[in-house]
Amino acid sequence: MTPQIVLITGALFGLFAVVLGAFGAHALKKIATEEQIKSFETGVKYQMYHALVLLFAGSYFETPGLVLYYAFTVGTFLFSFSIYGLVLSSATGKKMKFLGPVTPLGGLLLIVGWISLLLEFL
Repeated sequence: MTPQIVLITGALFGLFAVVLGAFGAHALKKIATEEQIKSFETGVKYQMYHALVLLFAGSYFETPGLVLYYAFTVGTFLFSFSIYGLVLSSATGKKMKFLGPVTPLGGLLLIVGWISLLLEFL
């Protein structure tokens, strides 16, 4: 994986974390419960954490590993975006329950990404 792709992905995740965080802080408060807002914020935090990890990996490694890149990218997407979908669909009364099992799958991929990062250092 080229560092440029990793950096672009990290920058896009960071950008959308800020946009979605602002949405959650303002627009979501009108339709969601406090618990739903906290869940949404968890998705935003994890998205930003992993945006920063991708920016680091793209800057630090000459050729970031494929497992590292895909585990963090797909894991972040599945974890955070499933939370966004669950919160938004629940807040509008049309909960997409099929997203429930997606969140832990994303979390598992994030763990794989962190293990891959550790192995890159070793």
